[in-house]
Amino acid sequence: MLKTAASTEGQPTIFDKILDKSIPSTTVHDDDLCYAFADINPQGPFHCLVIPKERDGLTRLSNAREDQKAVLGHLMYTAGQIGKANCPEGFRTVVNEGVQGAQSVYHIHVHVIGGRQMTWPPG
Repeated sequence: MLKTAASTEGQPTIFDKILDKSIPSTTVHDDDLCYAFADINPQGPFHCLVIPKERDGLTRLSNAREDQKAVLGHLMYTAGQIGKANCPEGFRTVVNEGVQGAQSVYHIHVHVIGGRQMTWPPG
Protein backbone atom coordinates (compact mmCIF):
# COMPACT_ATOMS: atom_id res chain seq x y z
CA MET A 1 0.00 0.00 0.00
CA LEU A 2 1.34 3.44 -0.89
CA LYS A 3 1.75 5.98 1.84
CA THR A 4 -0.01 9.30 1.61
CA ALA A 5 1.36 12.64 2.69
CA ALA A 6 1.22 13.36 6.40
CA SER A 7 0.41 16.96 5.50
CA THR A 8 -0.49 18.74 2.31
CA GLU A 9 2.41 20.16 0.36
CA GLY A 10 3.46 23.59 1.65
CA GLN A 11 1.74 23.20 5.04
CA PRO A 12 3.67 22.65 8.28
CA THR A 13 4.84 19.05 8.58
CA ILE A 14 5.86 16.74 11.39
CA PHE A 15 9.46 17.67 10.51
CA ASP A 16 8.71 21.34 11.23
CA LYS A 17 7.47 20.25 14.66
CA ILE A 18 10.63 18.21 15.19
CA LEU A 19 12.75 21.21 14.23
CA ASP A 20 10.89 23.55 16.60
CA LYS A 21 11.18 20.89 19.34
CA SER A 22 7.41 20.55 19.84
CA ILE A 23 7.88 16.86 18.94
CA PRO A 24 10.91 15.12 20.50
CA SER A 25 13.46 13.30 18.40
CA THR A 26 16.73 11.45 18.87
CA THR A 27 19.46 13.62 17.39
CA VAL A 28 22.00 11.95 15.11
CA HIS A 29 23.54 15.15 13.68
CA ASP A 30 22.91 18.89 13.97
CA ASP A 31 24.61 21.75 12.13
CA ASP A 32 23.68 25.15 10.68
CA LEU A 33 22.01 23.73 7.54
CA CYS A 34 20.56 20.37 8.48
CA TYR A 35 19.30 18.15 11.24
CA ALA A 36 19.41 14.34 11.31
CA PHE A 37 17.36 12.21 13.64
CA ALA A 38 16.47 8.56 14.21
CA ASP A 39 13.51 7.31 12.17
CA ILE A 40 10.55 6.27 14.35
CA ASN A 41 9.82 3.33 12.00
CA PRO A 42 13.32 2.02 11.21
CA GLN A 43 13.80 -0.21 8.18
CA GLY A 44 17.18 -1.44 9.38
CA PRO A 45 19.29 -1.58 12.55
CA PHE A 46 20.33 1.99 11.71
CA HIS A 47 17.87 4.38 10.08
CA CYS A 48 17.91 8.15 10.28
CA LEU A 49 16.51 11.05 8.29
CA VAL A 50 18.54 14.08 7.21
CA ILE A 51 16.46 17.23 6.65
CA PRO A 52 17.22 20.85 5.82
CA LYS A 53 16.49 23.23 8.67
CA GLU A 54 14.94 25.69 6.23
CA ARG A 55 12.37 24.02 3.98
CA ASP A 56 12.15 27.10 1.69
CA GLY A 57 9.77 25.34 -0.73
CA LEU A 58 12.01 22.27 -0.88
CA THR A 59 9.17 19.83 -0.36
CA ARG A 60 10.17 17.42 -3.14
CA LEU A 61 13.40 16.79 -5.01
CA SER A 62 11.64 17.74 -8.25
CA ASN A 63 10.82 21.16 -6.73
CA ALA A 64 14.48 22.00 -6.12
CA ARG A 65 15.67 25.32 -7.48
CA GLU A 66 19.14 26.05 -8.80
CA ASP A 67 19.88 28.19 -5.73
CA GLN A 68 19.23 25.13 -3.53
CA LYS A 69 22.03 22.99 -5.00
CA ALA A 70 24.33 23.80 -2.09
CA VAL A 71 21.85 22.64 0.55
CA LEU A 72 21.06 19.50 -1.48
CA GLY A 73 24.78 18.73 -1.69
CA HIS A 74 25.14 19.33 2.03
CA LEU A 75 22.28 16.92 2.78
CA MET A 76 23.95 14.19 0.68
CA TYR A 77 27.42 14.88 2.09
CA THR A 78 26.04 14.75 5.64
CA ALA A 79 24.12 11.54 4.86
CA GLY A 80 27.38 10.00 3.65
CA GLN A 81 29.27 11.01 6.76
CA ILE A 82 26.51 9.66 9.00
CA GLY A 83 26.40 6.40 7.03
CA LYS A 84 30.16 5.97 7.16
CA ALA A 85 30.21 6.53 10.92
CA ASN A 86 27.25 4.30 11.76
CA CYS A 87 27.34 1.63 9.05
CA PRO A 88 30.98 0.95 8.15
CA GLU A 89 30.09 -2.08 6.02
CA GLY A 90 27.74 -0.03 3.82
CA PHE A 91 24.42 1.74 3.81
CA ARG A 92 21.65 2.96 1.54
CA THR A 93 20.51 6.53 0.97
CA VAL A 94 16.97 7.11 -0.28
CA VAL A 95 14.99 10.18 -1.31
CA ASN A 96 11.31 9.39 -1.88
CA GLU A 97 9.51 11.58 -4.44
CA GLY A 98 5.76 12.04 -4.71
CA VAL A 99 2.93 9.55 -4.33
CA GLN A 100 4.37 6.77 -6.47
CA GLY A 101 7.75 7.21 -4.78
CA ALA A 102 5.98 6.70 -1.41
CA GLN A 103 6.87 10.15 -0.09
CA SER A 104 5.05 10.49 3.22
CA VAL A 105 6.25 13.93 4.41
CA TYR A 106 6.54 16.90 2.05
CA HIS A 107 9.75 18.33 3.50
CA ILE A 108 12.66 16.90 1.53
CA HIS A 109 14.59 14.29 3.49
CA VAL A 110 17.32 11.75 2.92
CA HIS A 111 16.97 8.34 4.55
CA VAL A 112 20.22 6.70 5.70
CA ILE A 113 19.60 2.99 6.29
CA GLY A 114 22.15 0.34 7.20
CA GLY A 115 23.43 -2.20 9.66
CA ARG A 116 22.28 -5.17 7.57
CA GLN A 117 22.50 -6.44 4.01
CA MET A 118 20.10 -4.46 1.83
CA THR A 119 18.06 -6.24 -0.83
CA TRP A 120 17.39 -5.27 -4.45
CA PRO A 121 15.03 -4.24 -5.88
CA PRO A 122 14.02 -2.02 -2.97
CA GLY A 123 10.37 -1.62 -3.67
